[in-house]
Amino acid sequence: MTTHSGSSARFNKLLSLDDFEAAARRHLPRPIFGYVHGAVEDNVSIALTRNSFRSYAFVPRTLVNVSQRSTDTALFGHNYAAPFGLAPMGLSALFAYRGDLVMARAARAANVPMIMSGSSLIRLEEVIEENPDAWFQAYLPGEDARIVALIERVKRANFKTLVITVDTAVAANRENNIRTGFSTPLKPSLRLAFDGITHPAWLFGTFFKTIVRHGMPHFENNYAERGAPILSSTVLRDFSDRGHLTWEHVERIRVLWPGTLIIKGILHADDARKAVRSGVDGIIVSNHGGRQLDGAIAPLSVLDEIVQAVPEIPVMLDSGVRRGTDVIKALALGARFVFVGRPMGYAAAIGGDGGVAHAIRLLREEVRRNMGLLGVTAISEINAQHVRHVRHS
Repeated sequence: MTTHSGSSARFNKLLSLDDFEAAARRHLPRPIFGYVHGAVEDNVSIALTRNSFRSYAFVPRTLVNVSQRSTDTALFGHNYAAPFGLAPMGLSALFAYRGDLVMARAARAANVPMIMSGSSLIRLEEVIEENPDAWFQAYLPGEDARIVALIERVKRANFKTLVITVDTAVAANRENNIRTGFSTPLKPSLRLAFDGITHPAWLFGTFFKTIVRHGMPHFENNYAERGAPILSSTVLRDFSDRGHLTWEHVERIRVLWPGTLIIKGILHADDARKAVRSGVDGIIVSNHGGRQLDGAIAPLSVLDEIVQAVPEIPVMLDSGVRRGTDVIKALALGARFVFVGRPMGYAAAIGGDGGVAHAIRLLREEVRRNMGLLGVTAISEINAQHVRHVRHS
């Protein structure tokens, strides 16, 4: 098990997922933390997303025998140990040493799904070796030939589940990246050097360690071929134009892809119906953690209508999940599963495998405890009768 020195003692003080954020803020240089933490423009969507969970209250039942509770959850033929998994996190290996592998191992050990990001710095072939059940999330290239080549590469690597993110037609206005000095690739500067030097645990435990052992990280999985390096004063990352992509591309991918196909980034019931007609096996309702269109509605606010629109496939949710109560509220409103992003990235940054394992354990224990307080013994028992929408001031 790979952990940062002394991290085991720190785990005792990490009592919730939010505690990992505070620890990561101290551990990571300002630009790197800003990349993970930040949303877009005025952070409206990220605020709406958190407030959406606060807008629902529980209606618990009492004197129910809840001594034998189980968080086991079936999804796509797999029986997972909890109703949540790890959302895709781009550039994980920049803020956590071998971050994608860390999260893949921890998810496998805990028996929960992990979605690796197409904007990752470790080859997808290495990740699937660590976790044969990992899912791959792709940002579709702009050219048809490159789409086919990427799908074929993922297929050859023996991934069984492909997640296509569809809410990135154009690049978002991430002003926070500019304000904190972050760019992709990172541009060498005195400010960047100072930020690194003043955070030696990250500098030596993640960045230099990666360079010495594995060479300069590159974007490895946006295309079938290798992309730009993560640190360069001259090379530009290839942000392919995706503005022309349509549902016809999804239909073509359905023909190419033999495994489970999931669409991530749906916020409208009509798009959910189109996804089903295109042949997808599941949907992730998501506003990209508030990182794309600022002011986009919170996924929880449209979850029920999307579930009702496409009852024939599993509807999942990500964005803003921080507590076991958040997980249960999403399940009550019809989600079959939820995914957690930033907190798992913070956990990997400060604690490696052990940090992510601790974060998963905390969230699973919260879910199990809250099931008992709600008066249910199985995930399948959670339904709309357990929550009420309330006015949130």
